[in-house]
Amino acid sequence: MVEFKREKMELVCEAKVVELYKDYLTTPGGDTVCYDYIKHKRGGGAGVLLVDEEENTYLVKQYRNSIDAVDMEIPAGGYSYIGEKGITCAMREAEEETGFIPQKMHHVANMVSSIGTFDERTDVYIGTELSKGNVKLDPDEYIEVVKLSVDSAIELIYKGEIVDSKTIAALFAYKQMRNSGIINKI
Repeated sequence: MVEFKREKMELVCEAKVVELYKDYLTTPGGDTVCYDYIKHKRGGGAGVLLVDEEENTYLVKQYRNSIDAVDMEIPAGGYSYIGEKGITCAMREAEEETGFIPQKMHHVANMVSSIGTFDERTDVYIGTELSKGNVKLDPDEYIEVVKLSVDSAIELIYKGEIVDSKTIAALFAYKQMRNSGIINKI
């Protein structure tokens, strides 16, 4: 087994949600290396692919400064506190951003999308049997809800119009879970 030993971490920058460190490690060969390490202060968050009885999904369209563009994503957000359950976070975000409350939740994965530098974990779910709730956007959120079929959303992945990793994982997982019978016809 390949084992690295952490020697020290130096805080380079602290921001609202993350901290950037220089992470000094000793390799199995005895060399010292320094990696960038970005730590999410609350550990991450959760998101949910909402699917109605006609196999439509409700994605949120919003500006993302990391790509300096508008993207379409599953409703998602950060944990409210360290230790918050992913399902709780995902259900809260679904209602806040889309006004839908899933009555049935299927766990897909707990993923780390940028494992080379960032420790942020994202719990991904599929939510079905949607009921109407209330949109409650944060003061700095500017979101448009887009309704489209799951198949149309998957086509947008291949066209490069959906690039968010948790959304891509959720859409492909939904198709696989439907095809294998894990999620029955809604």
